[in-house]
Amino acid sequence: MDPLEIARWQFGITTVYHFVMVPLTLGLGPLVAIMQTMWVRTANEKYLRMTKFWGKLYLINFIIGVATGLVQEFQFGMAWSEYSRFVGDVFGAPLAMEGLLAFFFESTFLGLWIFGWGRLPKKVHLAALWIAVAGSIASAFFIIVANSWMQHPVGVELIDGRPVMTDIWAVLTNNTALTAYSHTIMGALAVGAGFLVGISWYQLWQRRRDGIDTVDARGRVVVGERLDIPGRDRVDHSVWIRSLRIGAVVAIIGFGGVALTGDLQAKLMFEQQPLKMAAAEAACQDGTSFSVLSIGNLGAQNCNEVAGIIEIPGILSFLAHGDFTTEIKGVNTLIPEYQALYGTNLPDNPLYGERAGQEINYLPIMEVTYWGFRLMIGFGMLAAGFAVLTLWLTRKGTVPRSKLMMWTALTSIMAPFAANIAGWVFTEMGRQPFVVAPNPTPGGVDGVFMFTAAAVSPGVTGEEIVFSLAAFAVVYAVILVFELKLLVKYVRGGVASAMPELAHPGHDDDPDKPDDPDKRDVLAFAY
Repeated sequence: MDPLEIARWQFGITTVYHFVMVPLTLGLGPLVAIMQTMWVRTANEKYLRMTKFWGKLYLINFIIGVATGLVQEFQFGMAWSEYSRFVGDVFGAPLAMEGLLAFFFESTFLGLWIFGWGRLPKKVHLAALWIAVAGSIASAFFIIVANSWMQHPVGVELIDGRPVMTDIWAVLTNNTALTAYSHTIMGALAVGAGFLVGISWYQLWQRRRDGIDTVDARGRVVVGERLDIPGRDRVDHSVWIRSLRIGAVVAIIGFGGVALTGDLQAKLMFEQQPLKMAAAEAACQDGTSFSVLSIGNLGAQNCNEVAGIIEIPGILSFLAHGDFTTEIKGVNTLIPEYQALYGTNLPDNPLYGERAGQEINYLPIMEVTYWGFRLMIGFGMLAAGFAVLTLWLTRKGTVPRSKLMMWTALTSIMAPFAANIAGWVFTEMGRQPFVVAPNPTPGGVDGVFMFTAAAVSPGVTGEEIVFSLAAFAVVYAVILVFELKLLVKYVRGGVASAMPELAHPGHDDDPDKPDDPDKRDVLAFAY
């Protein structure tokens, strides 16, 4: 068993799993904070209910995200010790800032928010949530800074074969980091917004199915209420229709931001990692055409086996340079350039083990980069398109009674998640065969790059990594079951599941809990 390949699978699987939680935390947190802000400003009960319900789901996701993220820290030392040794001097600063500054504020003030209902003044309690959300956003920035240095190393000097940071400001303001960060935040907003749309649609559909809400002859909603069902009053309808329409608007804004920042990021990639973008376009020859559809043999790494079916002239040049005429270098031109700069074979170095001297394949797996790029765009467009459709279909105050549309809405939650995951797979897989890509731009430091083949821990066997991968899989499976059960439980229960006082006003079976609704916990399962 090749420990390198197994270690890559392990890190890829655990990272993708963790990243399912990350964009939802980043995207849903600001929306919950806005909801609570509206409640503090207006004292309107619907905003309190929105805050309690969506805050419950936000906290479930946050806790699971922290648990899954811890696993990655172990992998750096267990499977990727040579990588950790190489990047340690650079990564130490942003990761320390993330842990000691951003995550500290995030976790501390989120705890104050959880336990501060009715115990802290409303504005102080609200400030705690905003600080926690800001901590999450700052935490993402420092992680992106570290990742972007791997994509485009700056601010270092090569000393004794290791990069030593000489300019922290250059690392923090790396143009790759700034564009990737803005792209990530916009994508996260799209995820949080899609979450609001799908679940709110389901709740409004339930009200239609149960006969609580009806429509008049002109198709406008007639809001009803069922006093025998906890929380199913007129305010409940306002909670879901407002959440749904907020989600739809934010989803459209998020997609617009993703498109804008993605264009900036693509232009940087053409400059910094040209072979990644050539592989993403299956562009074997120099040219200007964007491939809408190319086909080839499965696993083909030879351009002679790839054929363009549908191409749009000029679009590739526009993505790279903002014009329609500048030719972009293709795979056949770029590979000899990479070989001239970085060699044709892996160095004869003990770090590479049995892989020393092997021929270097600079071309990423084209199926992954090509379809990852298109799935990212395609799923993003689907999510935005459904948001526009949602605004149109709910203009009269409710959702259609169609069960098929309800399932479509719930399924649409996955589209922005899939777009985010496809984008990260494209970004990381397209960097191969480097774990730290070289910086070919003017001012780049010569020699600051690392082949993935040199990054794996030399003393770890393939069998040991397989065992740890199996152990992680079991742990993650258990965590996944708990997360899904909790989310399904509270989504089905609606606002009443997050606010038990709606079912038992003025009464609580636990005498230690205060009767004031504001003093009840929002995360009962956690303590």
